[in-house]
Amino acid sequence: MTDDLFRSDAYLRECRAHVVRADEAGIVLDRTVFYPQGGGQAGDSGHLLVADGRELAIADTRKGKDAEGRATNEIVHLPAPGQSELLGTLKPDDAVTARIDWERRHKLMRFHTATHLLCHLVPQPVNGCSITPEYARLDFHMTDPLDKEALTTGLARLVAAGHPLAVSAITDAELDANPALVKSMSVQPPRGTGTVRTIRIGDAEQIDFQPCGGTHVANTREIGQVIVTKIEKKSATTRRVVLGWAA
Repeated sequence: MTDDLFRSDAYLRECRAHVVRADEAGIVLDRTVFYPQGGGQAGDSGHLLVADGRELAIADTRKGKDAEGRATNEIVHLPAPGQSELLGTLKPDDAVTARIDWERRHKLMRFHTATHLLCHLVPQPVNGCSITPEYARLDFHMTDPLDKEALTTGLARLVAAGHPLAVSAITDAELDANPALVKSMSVQPPRGTGTVRTIRIGDAEQIDFQPCGGTHVANTREIGQVIVTKIEKKSATTRRVVLGWAA
């Protein structure tokens, strides 16, 4: 099992950890600040610093899977190509420093938080999501048209308002009693521990509240200037909204 430190503090940029195992399939650590791809959010990249000062470049991060393809409690750090010699020196229990590419991660945090604001502006079920450092998109299950300028203006208003974000949790039973909290039709919140992680935006005024395992900024003002770059009709019942950084 990998202790996922980013769940409780998305601002951690590095941590000390120990190797559980390492091979061409990836490196598993006992703890990490690297977010694995999931919930539409891209996995982190960065470096592992070994004891002799050398750095192993990590190109991506994924959730571990068992022989049947089911997700495990491990997080796998995928090394960039061409590092077989350094990778071969890693042994179980070796101490390393796991350090994320912070600039990239922060863009992911900002975009992910912006998609929650978009859910507030477009209160419809979501049937697709992708969050990258350069753009984010949400696919809404709806037939009505959307206005690009109106959504961009709405996002700017919510960002400028400086709404705080809080990470908490509800029980599986509470989620079962309030199924409307799950806004995604394509991704269900992870269960198994008895509680489900939630994200709440807004204090006196609740802007968004839903289960989510991703990384986010602490205040909407930190998102900065995002705009709606495109709205597409993907099908008769799907409208895609694409977000980008303002020039």
